[in-house]
Amino acid sequence: MITGEVKSKVDTVWNAFWAGGIGNPLEVVEQLTYLLFLKGLDETHTAREARATRLGEEIQNPVFTDDMLEYRWKYFKHFPAPKMYEILVERIFPWMRQLGGEHSAFAKHMRDARFTLPPEKAGVLARVVDGLDKIPMQDRDTKGDLYEYLLSKLATAGQNGQFRTPRHIIKMMVDLMRPTPQDTICDPACGTAGFLVGSEEYLREHYENEIYSDPALKEHFENAAFHGFDFDHTMLRVAAMNMLLHGVPNPDIRNKDSLSSDHSEDSDLYTLILANPPFKGSLDENSVAKDLTSIVKTKKTELLFLALFLRLLKTGGRAAVIVPDGVLFGGSKAHKQIREEIVERHKLDGIISLPSGVFRPYAGVSTALMIFTKTGRGGTDNVWFYDMKADGFTLDDRRNPTAENDIPDIVHRWHHRNEEQSRERTDQSFYVPKSDIVTNGYDLSINRYKETQHEAVEYEAPEKILDDLDALEIEIQAGLKRLREMLA
Repeated sequence: MITGEVKSKVDTVWNAFWAGGIGNPLEVVEQLTYLLFLKGLDETHTAREARATRLGEEIQNPVFTDDMLEYRWKYFKHFPAPKMYEILVERIFPWMRQLGGEHSAFAKHMRDARFTLPPEKAGVLARVVDGLDKIPMQDRDTKGDLYEYLLSKLATAGQNGQFRTPRHIIKMMVDLMRPTPQDTICDPACGTAGFLVGSEEYLREHYENEIYSDPALKEHFENAAFHGFDFDHTMLRVAAMNMLLHGVPNPDIRNKDSLSSDHSEDSDLYTLILANPPFKGSLDENSVAKDLTSIVKTKKTELLFLALFLRLLKTGGRAAVIVPDGVLFGGSKAHKQIREEIVERHKLDGIISLPSGVFRPYAGVSTALMIFTKTGRGGTDNVWFYDMKADGFTLDDRRNPTAENDIPDIVHRWHHRNEEQSRERTDQSFYVPKSDIVTNGYDLSINRYKETQHEAVEYEAPEKILDDLDALEIEIQAGLKRLREMLA
């Protein structure tokens, strides 16, 4: 988490943009992302330089050529404000638009990218660059914290808050699903590509040597493993930059309205879906893709996205997706229809109930994590439930770090869930057989199945209780006799 002095420095940078006349939080994030991207490119080039020097060889895949020194952050940050502005707008931006190749996803989304501060605000640019340079970003976690804090400010832009899922929740979901180098991963509501970046980090941490020693896996990792859809142009640019900074030169980041578009080109294509789609929306019936209403007849976005995931997954493909609690127990025909579809025609693997404060400060909605496998022929047997109480942060708007954290236990128990068969429904995690779920109308809320543990009470033997009652009666009679004598 970004706190204290670092948070203050970030706020100073943010406020500089506002003082320069950019009042849209999403636009501020976009402009800051361009500069963070430029800074990150210089760090990448510096790391490759250091590796080449260490090995005594030529630098591999340099970001900058020798005639581009003024593009590098370590030189760029020292220029006077007017020259800094000129270099950024007239040289760096045209160059950045071509990164990854003319036909890459990055180049496609960067075509209309522009720096929105006017020339007379060059001094604001200089203050922002100076402020960013003072923020320590030595490691990937710190950068992630910084970016998460910037994205949290989108809450002030209303519905834009939907694009942010806390990084530790993303990491938990990725750790639960354990992506492999062979996976084709998709987030059909990708926003800033948080789930794709989380998957990339997991693969790099666990399979880097395997990926880069196998040309086929390397090709797949760089060009075919990651797919994200969104219909917001700014989000698409941020997502493309985010992926390129994380070493994926050509992800499939696509402008697409996932619920309204035809899915013929993407059907049965992906082996893993990780997503936190928009909740509580309702579409015009005529705008919903027909291949989704054939699965569930509804206009509610949270149900349509579940139908979409089933459409996009290959047979055997897996999904871990966040849904509002209402999806689990809603009584409408459409709610029951989509739950029955997943339970009966596919394989529901697990339901993890999340605390309602997970998405604060901008949303207090109660949610759950649903994990399922597309089979097309059933397979649900016993469904694993977990009642998550804490995620490592307070559940109020402050979201301060705390020692209470169920995430390590969730990940451990999920990967050892075959050992959980004997656990009682009074425990924090337990299994529920499919027959119970069917009997309860496909209700998937944990409260339907969780039982309250009552404290065991030890009672005296019946003979002892009767003896005590006899003694008590004798004592009462003696007391009444004395009372009558006193009143006589």
